[in-house]
Amino acid sequence: MGELKHRSLITAQERLRDQVAHQLRAALIAGELRPGSVYSAPGLAADFGVSATPVREAMLDLAREGLVEPVRNKGFRITEVSERDLDQYTEIRALIEAPVIGRITRTATREQLEALRPIAQEIVAAARAHDLIGYLEADRRFHLELLGLSGNDRLVETVGDLRKRSRLYGLTRLDERNQLLPSAEEHLELLDLMLTGDAEAAEDCMARHLGHIRSLWAQGRDDRTVPNPQDRQDLHQG
Repeated sequence: MGELKHRSLITAQERLRDQVAHQLRAALIAGELRPGSVYSAPGLAADFGVSATPVREAMLDLAREGLVEPVRNKGFRITEVSERDLDQYTEIRALIEAPVIGRITRTATREQLEALRPIAQEIVAAARAHDLIGYLEADRRFHLELLGLSGNDRLVETVGDLRKRSRLYGLTRLDERNQLLPSAEEHLELLDLMLTGDAEAAEDCMARHLGHIRSLWAQGRDDRTVPNPQDRQDLHQG
């Protein structure tokens, strides 16, 4: 009986940690946590109404994802990505993903491709519902599971790492302008092209999609430079 109680407590703690991590990712995506800024676990914990422990644990999870980096005796700094970094990440992804999509188009079965349609539809639904976390999570699953049809696990890991490093900030403003929906719908377009067996068109669609994503990065970063007096009122810094 004692062991069962202990396990229940661990589960509750893990859930709280996951909930805090989810909220931190949401704050990053919304642009409320600023790249380059340092945030303390106690300060963020006060905003969430929890102890500092689950916040610190959640921040360590984000550090493993490359979203933040620990700063000794201060807290965690939101990692910055330069325009040059973003351009290089996009170029590498295009060099990898476009030709691989062409190869998968020639080798994948209709059943394998159709199995990804619910995820593509989930991306569109999340964009329409203004669910940014859902949008990014479904987008990640679609791209990595599609690339997984290549049979190259290391390739999937490499692209997954590039995606983490070239994450989107400040998506809220783009979402408010309905600029995420066209990008979301490109996943269905890509899938339909692959199902026709047109490998060249599928490659072109993937390259165009990655270029579209890069333009969203640029717009989101430009918006982020505009001072917003409402930003950071509810999240303590330093």
